[in-house]
Order: sequence, then structure tokens, then C-alpha cells
Amino acid sequence: MKQIFTLFFAFVMLSASAFAAVEPADTTRHIVVDDVSIVASAPKQHFGLSKEPISSSVANLSMLEREGISSVKQLSAMMPNFYQPDYGSRMTSSIYVRGFGARIDQPVIGMTVDGVPYLNKNNYDFEMADVARVELLRGPQSTLYGRNTMGGQMNIYTLSPLHYEGLRGAVEYGSGNSVRAKLNFYDKASDKFAYSVGGYYNRTDGFFDNAYDGSDVDWGESAGGRLRAIWQMGGGWSLDNTASFGYNYEGGYAYAKYDVEQDVLSEVNYNDMSRYMRYNFSDGLVLSHTGDEYKFTATTSYQFMHDRMRMDQDLTPMPIFTLKQEQREHAFTEDVVLRTNDSSRRWQWVTGAYGFYKKIDMHAPVSMLEGAIDNLILGNMPAMIKQFLTIDPFVLDSNFELPTYGLALYHESSLRAGERWRFTAGLRLDYEASKMKYDNYASVNYSFNMPPMGPGMPPISITNRAFEIPFNGEEKLDYLELLPKFAVNFTTGVGDLYATATRGYKAGGFNTQIFSDILQNKMKNGLMGDAMSQMGRPSAPAEPSPYDEASVTTYDPEYSWNYEVGGHLRFAEGRLNVDFAAFWIECRDQQLTVFPEGLTTGRMMSNAGESRSLGAELSVNWTPNDKFSLSGNYGYTNAKFEEFNDGVTDYSGNYLPYAPQHTASAMASYRIPLNCAVLDDITLNASWQGAGKIYWNEANTLKQNFYSLLNASVELRKGDYSLSLWGRNIANADYYTFYFKSMGNDFMSQGKPCRWGATFSFAL
Repeated sequence: MKQIFTLFFAFVMLSASAFAAVEPADTTRHIVVDDVSIVASAPKQHFGLSKEPISSSVANLSMLEREGISSVKQLSAMMPNFYQPDYGSRMTSSIYVRGFGARIDQPVIGMTVDGVPYLNKNNYDFEMADVARVELLRGPQSTLYGRNTMGGQMNIYTLSPLHYEGLRGAVEYGSGNSVRAKLNFYDKASDKFAYSVGGYYNRTDGFFDNAYDGSDVDWGESAGGRLRAIWQMGGGWSLDNTASFGYNYEGGYAYAKYDVEQDVLSEVNYNDMSRYMRYNFSDGLVLSHTGDEYKFTATTSYQFMHDRMRMDQDLTPMPIFTLKQEQREHAFTEDVVLRTNDSSRRWQWVTGAYGFYKKIDMHAPVSMLEGAIDNLILGNMPAMIKQFLTIDPFVLDSNFELPTYGLALYHESSLRAGERWRFTAGLRLDYEASKMKYDNYASVNYSFNMPPMGPGMPPISITNRAFEIPFNGEEKLDYLELLPKFAVNFTTGVGDLYATATRGYKAGGFNTQIFSDILQNKMKNGLMGDAMSQMGRPSAPAEPSPYDEASVTTYDPEYSWNYEVGGHLRFAEGRLNVDFAAFWIECRDQQLTVFPEGLTTGRMMSNAGESRSLGAELSVNWTPNDKFSLSGNYGYTNAKFEEFNDGVTDYSGNYLPYAPQHTASAMASYRIPLNCAVLDDITLNASWQGAGKIYWNEANTLKQNFYSLLNASVELRKGDYSLSLWGRNIANADYYTFYFKSMGNDFMSQGKPCRWGATFSFAL
């Protein structure tokens, strides 16, 4: 760690000593996406993030390209108190903000891309091939954005053909035989019409091998594209349509068995083929009218996702469990917004109506193989019986229909009092209704052949008897919530100070992943009873379930109040920017992903009683001239259970799992003008990011200490072309990214090792 800090700060000091010399201004074409253009396309923002009562972070185009960021998870820890672990797969997106997050089901933050909301967090991990700006708004954004924004809201904007014309592309090769390529074309065909079209392709062999057969584990391939058309119809009206599609095909999780007692991680070693495939399509249509006093926006979207997964659920070389899951999702949204558009008005307001409908059809069979039958079925039967009983491998078949719809009305007003004070209040009425229809089924063939056990006792022979367990039904949930917001701004000579109080809300849902375990328990007890009845003997008492089956199929919503003070300060004519915030969060019924006791493979969402989180964020950005930039970010989170007893253990006072207590990053960039025949300039870049301590379980017995990653690059540029030579995790830090438990075993996923590569890019 000491060597990493020394190397980084040595680079910073060397760069700082060099920028003192005055050089001619750089006249090379750059893409500028300023706050004005972004706010103009953001129907729910009046003032720009630097004046909003929000703790926020922004990653602009230059930062995204300099750091080689192509997905949201690569911003983890680079934005304070934002953590999205990279465990080698895009199967799901687990995000944690200010101590709260979600591994499965409902997300903790919302996401929009060009104003279109993404409802399923599995779609959050997409390729950002033509993204111009990423905004993270921390703290509940429920008043304006609704459900599942308790941790915050992420708004992503692609590069608009109204602000850039030409051809942009890049080709990259790096460690792990990794290839990336993208190409985008932007054209303003006339004063009224502009369009863009682009695509990308990525592949990698990965960085971890399966010791079972020597195959690659975290390999992957993805491709996709985006088509955008903007029509300025006249009279203040415009139509903006964006259609995007993506394809992803990859290997399974790179989980290795972890010895808790010895703190030793073994190799990845499982016998069953693991794969994940996903297709997704999205189309968003934004109709807007901008007048002198008001702006109207109507955003209509359709989203489709189809994914298939096959996974060795026990993650061992033994034939125990194989999970297959296939789901299709259709989603529709409509968001109509009307707001004031006259910055001189003392009273600014935004009001809107929102509705959505989505439906998921899921098929999730789990194959019970020889190892599972021996351990979970036969292993729980009397020795006198199991020695004569044979059971064929069988499937726990699960089918689900999950329709959900929601409606909302919302309003937010800001009133300026004098030249310095601004007061904001908002309220959202949010209704959601969801249903789960399940049709689960298991069928097994078994034989029982027992010879005569004594004089005069006949043999017992049951051959290939079919035994069936149906398990079907329907569950319904609905919620009606009031989501208020209060804020006050005070404008100083160097920026804005603010205080806010906001209510957060994350919807409840259904524990589909636990149904296979429920069916397994029913099969185990039912099979024993059927065998005893065939023998003409009374059935033994049923083996108790490790959980209350009636209560684990659903989980309740999560609620929070977030209290926050902060500021956005600007010095030296905007060359030095300081953003800071301190927060206190009280959370009720926090949703936690837990592993049931016993030899199970299921995960389920459970509700803790009460939790609280307190902490702070600080961001500093310094750009003294067009050659040198330096930034630093730090987030601290102290998140604990105030009241949580799972019926066996009291975890009150323990830290919340999976959320890092510290997130930190620093970035430095220095451009050296050459203006020679071969090169225009050379840019040196270095970045450092770190996260930890992270507890992996509610008992706080497993943890990842603070770890850090050092990245660096050298960019050579001539005209519209550039070549970047880069290294990531160049100190080869060894760290864990995620924890999983299956069949009573503990598993860890490792972070990616040191990687090197080169990227050739152009902007014509």
C-alpha cells in the first residue's frame, strides 16, 4: 500500500512542477458537453447539478475515455460511496450506495439512459459505447423518480448528434486476449434533423481457469448498437427517438471455495458447464416542447429482455445441483412532465405523471443429481431404510408469471426568497401492484428392495415407482406510498450550501429463488411418507423446514429517511471545484439477501428490523489550465443494524454486509504539447481507487479489508488520432469482490489481476 501511494503522488508532484510553464492554448477540436445542454435535455432539473440540493458526482466524456470506462461498474469507488463489485459476470448488477444495496431483485438506485428508465437492474451493466456523461445523484430521489431510488439515481446521456458531427471509433487489445471495438457516426443532416448510428463488439478469454477441466471461466462476448434520431419540428417542438439493442454471452461465475478457518482460497473447481446469454432491446421516444415560460416532455419507452442461464449451483466438482433459468421481460413506461422554463421566476416548479407495466415469465428448473440425492434425501432417512432405497436424478421444475404495474403523480416547487435563499418542497403519490403466479412441480422415480429381515418376513420390493409433488398458487402485493422531500439552498459568493430531508422507498417482492428449496423439502418429506405407506407402515414425522415456508415467498418494502447537509463550491473562476455532503439515514425493514441455514443452494430476500447509516462525501477537482487536471474523491459510510434478529442470532450493532466503509479515488492527467511532425502531444494519466472494509455476512465474521487499485496510461495524439498504452491494477493487488454460500460451503470471487493493453481511437 505504501509503495502505491508513493508512486502515485510522485507522479502528481512531477506533473505539478511541469505545468507552471505557459504554453499556447490547445486548438485541437474537443467535444464539450456542458451543463447547459444536459439540463436542456433533463426535464426534471431546473438549475444544473451544481445548484441542486443533491450530493452528486459526474463523469464526463473526457474522464470516461481517459480511464477506459465502458460500464457502470468501472465507476465503482471512483464516485464517493458508490460501489458495484465486478465479479466477472453481467448476470446481475449489485449496487451499494451509502451502505444500502441489493444483490437480487429490486435495485437500490434508479437508472435512465437519455431519459428512458431501466426497470430491471440486470440491464444496468451495459456497454457504454457512446456515452457522453454519467450523473450519480446520491440519497433518495423518490419524489421525482419514484420506486427503487432509495440509494440514488443515475442518469446517463449518450453523445447527441446535435452537439457533435463526425465519425468516432476505437479498437483495443489487452490482457486475457481481450478485444474491444466500437464505431459511431453522428450527422446533423439539416437544421431540423440529426441522427447517429453506432455499434460495438467485445470479447475476452478471461483471467481465471476451472481446475476441473482447465477451461476458461470468465470468458465473454458481447455486441450491440444504438440508433438515435432527433427532429426539431419547429415552434419549440422536438422528437427524439433512441433504439438500442445488445447481445451478451459469457461463462459462469469465477467462484472459488474459501476455507474460513484457514483464510485460504482454493482454485475455481466445478464440474458442470456454466453459461449466461442475454438479449435486450430498448426504444425510447421523447416528445418535448420548449416555450418561453414552460417546458413539456413526454417520454415513452418499451424494453425487452430475454436471458438464459445454466449454472453449477453447488460450485463443486461433485454432481449435486444444476440450475437452469430462462426469463423474458416486457416493460412499458410513460412519464409526462411539465415544468417552468423561465430562470427569472421566483417560483420554479415541476409536475408530472408516471406509469409503468412490466411482465416477467420465468422458467427455473433445478436438477437434483446423485450428490444432492445422497446428501439431502437419503442422508435424512433412517439407515435401515436408505440402504435399500435408490432414487433416480430428478428435476425441481419452477415456473413463474410476474406482472407488475405502477402509477404516480408528483410535484416539486422551489421558491426563491431574496437573492440567496431558495426553499424546495416536493411530494409523490406512488402506487404499485404486483402478482406472482407460480406453478412448481417435481416428479421422481424410486425403488425399494429389502430382502427378508427375519424368519417368516417377506421381502419388500417397490420398483420404479413414480412419486409427484405439485406446488402452485398465487401471491399478490400492492403499496400506496407518499414520498416527500424538503430542501433549502443558500447561495454564497463561491457556491451553494444546502440541507435536505427526503423519504426513500424500495418496493417489496417475491423470493422466486427459494422455491426450489421449498420444493426440495416437500419432496424429501413426501417421498419418505410415500415409501413408508407402500411398505404398509406409518410415516415418520416430517423433517422440519429450515424456514417458515409461508413467510419466505414474499418480502416487504424498505423505507428510509435521509437527512443531509452539503455544498457545491467553485473557486478560481471555476478551475477549482469542491463538493461535500454529510448524511444520516434511518432505515426500516431493510431488505437483505440471506442464505438459509442448512444444506441449501437458495438465496432469499429478508427484512431486517431497523438500520442506520451515517457518513460523508468529498470531491475536489482542480483544472488550473488546459494541460493539467487533478481530482480526488472520498466517501465514508458507517452503516449498522439497530435492530435485527433472524430468530436464531441477534445481529443488532453489526455492520451491514457488502457495503464498503471507505471508498476513495484520485486521478491526475498532464498533457505535454509537442507540436512536431510526428505528435501533437503526449498525455500522462494516473488513477487510484480503493474500497473497504467490506463485511460479507451479517455476523461480521468474514470481511475484505481496504484494497486499492493503481491504473496508468500514456496517450499519444496526432490530429484526430490517438494511441493509448494502459495498465490496470498494475500493482497486481489481490482482493475479493463477492461472497457466495452454497451447500454449507463458502465461496469467494477474486478481482481481476494486473492487465495491460493498447487502445487506438479516432474522432473524424
